[in-house]
Formats: sequence, structure tokens, C-alpha cells
Amino acid sequence: MNWQLQEAKNKFSRVVEEARHHGPQIITVRGKETAVVLSIEEYGRLDRHEDSLLEFFRKSPLRGVDLDITRDQDWGRDIEL
Repeated sequence: MNWQLQEAKNKFSRVVEEARHHGPQIITVRGKETAVVLSIEEYGRLDRHEDSLLEFFRKSPLRGVDLDITRDQDWGRDIEL
């Protein structure tokens, strides 16, 4: 639901309850969407910190596998088009 800023200020408790039970509440200023009120559960879903790329590789089941990563020196083949 969209709320004008003044109305959201006057009915802040209702805005929070609506966010808890019905999802994000959008606050507008002069008709422009400016802010959002979220439930703490919704915020938690958005705020999850994903592991860094380094942590991803550290946790990989392939960690320690001896891979041949030497580059092939073959430059391809000449073909006639």
C-alpha cells in the first residue's frame, strides 16, 4: 500500500502493522515513492549476507582436488570458408 508521508506519520502504528501482516508499505513524498516500511522478517530475508567468493571456494567439495589448469598452446586450425 502507498502512504503519503504526512498520513504515514499520523498513522505510523497502522503502517507498521500493515507491514507486518500485508507486506512492504511504500511512503510517498509529493507523489514520488521515497521510502519503504518492512517487517523485521522481510528485512531479515533481504539482509542475509552471502559468503564471499573466497568463502565459497573454501567450502567447495572440490577443494584440494588436483586439477590440471595448464593452458593449451594450440591456436586452433586454419579452415577455408
